[in-house]
Amino acid sequence: MRNELATALQFILDSEPQAQAVVHGRTGFEEIQGNVYFYPFWDGTLVAAEISGLPKGQNVCHGHFFGFHIHDGKGCTGNASDPFADVHEHFNIYNCTHPNHTGDLPPLLADNGYALSMVYTDRFVPEEVIDRTIVIHQDPDDFTTPPSGHAGLKMACGEIKSVF
Repeated sequence: MRNELATALQFILDSEPQAQAVVHGRTGFEEIQGNVYFYPFWDGTLVAAEISGLPKGQNVCHGHFFGFHIHDGKGCTGNASDPFADVHEHFNIYNCTHPNHTGDLPPLLADNGYALSMVYTDRFVPEEVIDRTIVIHQDPDDFTTPPSGHAGLKMACGEIKSVF
C-alpha cells in the first residue's frame, strides 16, 4: 500500500492536472478559497483539493467535516437565498442512488479552517467532469439521505475547467 501512495504522490508532483476548479465562497466573515485538481490516474481520476477559510468548529469533539460533491450544473451562480442554486443536482451518469452518484466524494476534513484531501475514484475520468461544478457543503454527507446526504447549505463552489 505504501508504494501505491508514493506512486500517487509522485504522479501529482511530476504531472499537470487535466482539469482544475478554483473554489470560492463565504461563511460569516471568512472567505473560502482553494483549488481542486483532477488528474487522470489508474483508469479513473485522482482528485486533490486544497481549501482554506472553512468554518472552525466550536467543539473539537464534533469534527470539522464538510460535504464535497461534483454537481451537474455548469456555473456557480444562484439567487439571494441560494447563491449556488445553479449547480443543480449531483453529477450522476449512471442514475445511481446516493451515495453512489458519480459525483459523490468523501467529505473534506478541515483543521483550523484548512483542508487538504486526495482521493482516487474510478467513477469518472477528468474529461467527464469538465464544465461541471464542485461544491463544499456546510455539513458532512450522511451517506444515506437522498438526494444529497443531508449535507446542508452550499458554502463554496468552483467551476471545473480544462487545464489544456
